[in-house]
Amino acid sequence: MPRPFRSIAFVASETGAAQEAARRLSALYGNAATETADVIVALGGDGFMLQTLHRFMDTAQPIYGMNKGTIGFLMNHYREDGLRERLAAAVENAIRPLEMVATDAEGIEHRALAINEVSIFRQSYQAARLQISIDGKVRLDELVCDGVMVATPTGSTAYNLSAQGPILPIDAPLLALTPVSPFRPRRWRGALLRNRQEVAITALEADKRPVNAVADATEVKSVQSVTIRESARDVCYILFDQDHSWDERILTEQFRY
Repeated sequence: MPRPFRSIAFVASETGAAQEAARRLSALYGNAATETADVIVALGGDGFMLQTLHRFMDTAQPIYGMNKGTIGFLMNHYREDGLRERLAAAVENAIRPLEMVATDAEGIEHRALAINEVSIFRQSYQAARLQISIDGKVRLDELVCDGVMVATPTGSTAYNLSAQGPILPIDAPLLALTPVSPFRPRRWRGALLRNRQEVAITALEADKRPVNAVADATEVKSVQSVTIRESARDVCYILFDQDHSWDERILTEQFRY
């Protein structure tokens, strides 16, 4: 059933094109306070959309993006007319982020949320040596690589895809565990996990081969271990036009050649 979004708040990236779009749309539809708006319209690219989703996490306010950036995979097409009708007819998807708990060299725990992925990268010229456990059981004694990531369905078309990881439908109860430039074992290309499983990654020879952990834009340097799980309490909502839905984008991406 169509939802009457009576109040709209526009937020925009710092680019001139996004700022101008915000001014034009505000003149047409008004611009409510972000704290009380029924819906948030984000103007920019995918990076800004991620920032906006983080900003309005757990507010129950859905986010509708319009592309004023480069790629705009998370965005809808920019168009000024009929915005209220587009919002009312849009398809809503709930996104649960990943929780990262990274323990650094001093034993301090750092917590962060990731909508796209949690990644572990080598910090120096030497390859990382990582041990991977799933739900407390060691599944890979040693992975020698540039890094490894755990990606959500939302993030499966981002860095995960460039590392040859699988594309996941947005409502799939799965996570993608994908290595980055694996050296040993050479034939291991990653794994698909249930979204309720916990991944633990331990840095072997951490002093000699330091690694960093990154949850979206939050980076922790010189980590000893990282645990990753889907959050059971945090959620944000994203809106897509019916004719430009996430499912359609996933199919289109998989048939590119």
